[in-house]
Amino acid sequence: IFCAYVIILMAVYWCTEALPLAVTSLLPAVLFPMLGIMQSKMVCMQYLKDTNMLFVGGLMVAVAVEHWNLHKRIALRVLLIVGVRPALLMLGFMGVTAFLSMWISNTATTAMMVPIVQAVLEQLNKQETESSQTTCGEERPQAPEAEYKQTANDRDTEGQKRLMAKGMTLCVCYAASVGGTATLTGTGPNLVLKGQMNQLFPDNGDVINFASWFGFAFPNMIIMLTIAWLYLQFIFMGFNIRKTWGCGAVKSEKEIAAYNVIREQHLQLGPMCFGELSVLALFSLLVALWFTRDPGFVTGWATHTFNTEAEYVTDATVAVFIALLLFILPSKPPRLCFWSSTESETEPQLSSAPSPALLSWKVAQKKLPWNIVLLLGGGFALAKGSEESGLSRWMGNQLTPLHSIPPWAIVIILCLLIAIFTECTSNVATATLFLPVLASMSQSVGINPLYIMVPCTLSASFAFMLPVATPPNAIVFSYGYLKVSDMAKTGVMMNIIGIFCITLSINTWGKAMFNLDSFPAWANQTVI
Repeated sequence: IFCAYVIILMAVYWCTEALPLAVTSLLPAVLFPMLGIMQSKMVCMQYLKDTNMLFVGGLMVAVAVEHWNLHKRIALRVLLIVGVRPALLMLGFMGVTAFLSMWISNTATTAMMVPIVQAVLEQLNKQETESSQTTCGEERPQAPEAEYKQTANDRDTEGQKRLMAKGMTLCVCYAASVGGTATLTGTGPNLVLKGQMNQLFPDNGDVINFASWFGFAFPNMIIMLTIAWLYLQFIFMGFNIRKTWGCGAVKSEKEIAAYNVIREQHLQLGPMCFGELSVLALFSLLVALWFTRDPGFVTGWATHTFNTEAEYVTDATVAVFIALLLFILPSKPPRLCFWSSTESETEPQLSSAPSPALLSWKVAQKKLPWNIVLLLGGGFALAKGSEESGLSRWMGNQLTPLHSIPPWAIVIILCLLIAIFTECTSNVATATLFLPVLASMSQSVGINPLYIMVPCTLSASFAFMLPVATPPNAIVFSYGYLKVSDMAKTGVMMNIIGIFCITLSINTWGKAMFNLDSFPAWANQTVI
């Protein structure tokens, strides 16, 4: 009863934000010992687990990528390759945003992409206005019918501009939310799932790691992104293939001007410096080590190198190792025999100060969202308290009647519930509250816990309907192109698209990857 009281109290505080989310996450450290649920030392140990270190290490690499403007260079380069035809431009914005949000925060990705979108839109509108002014430059007397047609055409043009602006900005915030689901470190709920699996099912054999999650979630992201692109294209631009794709047509002046805007911003970045190349190399090394540590179908490098089981060296070990290198390696080339640079030749020889590192602690401390570390820790404390107090077992027994409902129907209902709930509260808080309950439910019904927990984890990131639902939504809304009704109407369909894609994924390749047709032995251990 006491544990249920703490969970309900925290749920209310998280939903209403009566206290800051991170502060609410600290309540178990006070209430659990006082109410006799857990010893203080056991509660406090939950706040800095392996998953938290994975989060911190991964985000430090993301901060370095952002600090060296590497994400902007990648974005502009891809947009130059894709081109500025309306349909391809939207595809380019969505693809770049989704890719970047796989590795750096959704908020930082959106904050970087929306000004680029706005600059391109302004250039397109400017060229359209200049073109119409040139056409109407010669004052000629017009018949009433001709004047009426001209006014109607102007209104149509303005309406098309507004629709295009809405579509281009919405596609960025949607792609940021969808892209974060593809990697384990891309968004908070994924890490909550990883931590809860290790907390509730300690003998699960590291079934959720970077490689296995990517293998499942990345194809889902591609499918959802493609359907979302087609949907936004239809709603805001129509399916005039010649107009939106420009098939067989020469580029118009406004498209050339928009291309020049992107190219100018890319040129302003200049050539890649030593620091950027170093961060890119470390980032590539991080991803490679994550994928090859324990890929599943072959023995990973961790087992071969250290002659131990895979769980000794986890994804967190790799993330912290690369993060440490960022604070050690220099940001300028060493003055050695074969490396020659203009900077080193022009610098005075008297200054023998060491080169600053690729990342400083001041920058990392400023940009790391430390509140998420506490949010994750509070969730792990809740899960442990539910297990110790017997609340998880009791809740699981109450949900036994769900055994008569087909598993795929349970998944759809729960995904809809969580997608609605996450519109009003933090996606991390949503996953933290629901996942332990879902784990108990799956045990009582006899379903593989992953069959329920994985789709619901993805659904926690599908907050598409309200400006306050996620920071990317708020950033896009602040530019003034959208009304709340625009986001709500478009977001409802995006939620439906997301749930459809999740249901498809978990019932096809998800079943094969995670052996979802059977109830695993590791899931039966906490049911006594």
